[in-house]
Amino acid sequence: MNPEQITLVETSFAHALPVADAVAVCFYDQLFEIAPEMRVLFPEDMREQRRKLMQMLTMVVKGLRNLDRLVPVAMDLGKRHVGYGVQDSHYQTVGAALLWTLEQSLGALFTPEVEDAWTVAYTLLAGTMQVGAEQASVVALAA
Repeated sequence: MNPEQITLVETSFAHALPVADAVAVCFYDQLFEIAPEMRVLFPEDMREQRRKLMQMLTMVVKGLRNLDRLVPVAMDLGKRHVGYGVQDSHYQTVGAALLWTLEQSLGALFTPEVEDAWTVAYTLLAGTMQVGAEQASVVALAA
């Protein structure tokens, strides 16, 4: 990511943070609308899950300026998600739900440049998580 994209992600996310729970509700509502089969991967009570989502997004946004620290955390997150039943195809669905949520939450602030910056950030996160998931799968097969 270039510095301008990082700034766009940081600035736009700052607008979403004051209404973090509403953003998380919007995200999961959209995710389960476009992929109802994914609902079984989550607990019935979503309060803690919504908090974890916003915590993870905060970590990612803050980590964009220090990828040496972010990448190992994202890889570990990918490894853990294997155990939750997450599949490669889910990453694209989650990305679509995230971008839709940001568009709804940010309104006019969700410019094409902001969308591009978030797409790059999410692609970086998802790709890194998928590498971590692949490593976990290789270790499991070798055991």
